[in-house]
Amino acid sequence: MLLVRGRKQCVWGIRTAWNTVGDGDFFCPDCGGDRNYRRRTGRRRFTVLGIPLLPRGYVGPVIECAACQTHFGTEALDHPTTVRFSAMLRDAVHTVALAVLAAGGTSSRTVRVTAVAAVRAAGFDDCTEDQLTTLIDALAADTGRLPGAYEGTPEPCGAALAIELHEALEPLAPHLAPAGRESILLQGARIALADGPYSPAEREVLTIVGGALLICPDDTARLLAAARTPS
Repeated sequence: MLLVRGRKQCVWGIRTAWNTVGDGDFFCPDCGGDRNYRRRTGRRRFTVLGIPLLPRGYVGPVIECAACQTHFGTEALDHPTTVRFSAMLRDAVHTVALAVLAAGGTSSRTVRVTAVAAVRAAGFDDCTEDQLTTLIDALAADTGRLPGAYEGTPEPCGAALAIELHEALEPLAPHLAPAGRESILLQGARIALADGPYSPAEREVLTIVGGALLICPDDTARLLAAARTPS
């Protein structure tokens, strides 16, 4: 350490020279919202009097928030942005509604209205009964099965729709609080119960929904039973 004009100056140290290798949007934990980020790698050098001399290896990659300049590990990108999270939630509710309708059928207008209300509340403001029934008809034509048909298979809603449920719900589940996961399951339950007790196919679909949402089987059964009890 040297004294220069009354101030301390570092004689030697380690300095990192950063290089930006990519950018994008992410949810910044420190800012608490969506921000731009820079993906950066660094090269560390041993310095003497501020002059870089010997290489000391590489650092990173890191994610640097463009707003607060905080560095995070690349796992920060695993958390969806607010915009992406909203879209995932909308898609999840829409897929659950379709799966329940495919299992229970679309003949009951009460069921259709309940499904439309759930999908609209999730963010698809322009959803209509015709849109949902058209999608169900397309699914039936694609799988060769009629809505509401039950054959005792593990995936009464059809293999394609069961896959859609897992693809829509499993990436979302880790980012939801338990109450949020339960809310999605209960929305599906309310659609199924709109025209009476669960059919075997509806119960099977809702069990798939619970599993994809990381709700244990006992809790899924408890929630489905509670949904049948008038409040």
